[in-house]
Amino acid sequence: MPEILVLYYSRYGATREMARLVARGVEQAAGAQARLRTVPPVSADCEATAPAVPDAGAPYATARDLEDCAGLALGSPTRFGNMAAPLKYFLDGTGDLWQRGALAGKPATVFTSSASLHGGQETTLISMALPLLHHGMLLVGLPYTLPELTTTDSGGTPYGASHLAGPLSDRPLSSAEKTLCLAQGRRLAEIALKLAR
Repeated sequence: MPEILVLYYSRYGATREMARLVARGVEQAAGAQARLRTVPPVSADCEATAPAVPDAGAPYATARDLEDCAGLALGSPTRFGNMAAPLKYFLDGTGDLWQRGALAGKPATVFTSSASLHGGQETTLISMALPLLHHGMLLVGLPYTLPELTTTDSGGTPYGASHLAGPLSDRPLSSAEKTLCLAQGRRLAEIALKLAR
């Protein structure tokens, strides 16, 4: 059964909730399975280390998770219009996969959350798409056939699902944001299944 990797970093929980919804959307596609993974935080302290297994939540991702996946959903909170450093750090370590073309031809999609509506959601999504394009992955966005893209007053873009978490990161996902996360996971899985035939 083709496995879709849902890889994310989350600091306050919103991106983690989005990842779970994307994974649920993946599993709505008959014949697809989601693998939920995260990355450890990074530290400026050269002596800081994270436990090999996180205390709670999804296990940490490995390069093998990427290599073995049939598709990738990548999620990060917005950090000054860019992906968060832990996710960038993980992707920066995938040069050997790039050299071997291990991800070329696989579908990928991106999602994000931010504190403010104009907090750089779209530039964050694009920043996550860039290394995926370098890997030769096929980007999957959200089509305007989804009515939530034109009716939402919170998150949602054609580049990928997004969420307005609020200044205190305590705003729950709206109904439209949840629908778009589910649709994005399902769409990615359906495309991965078609490509695997």
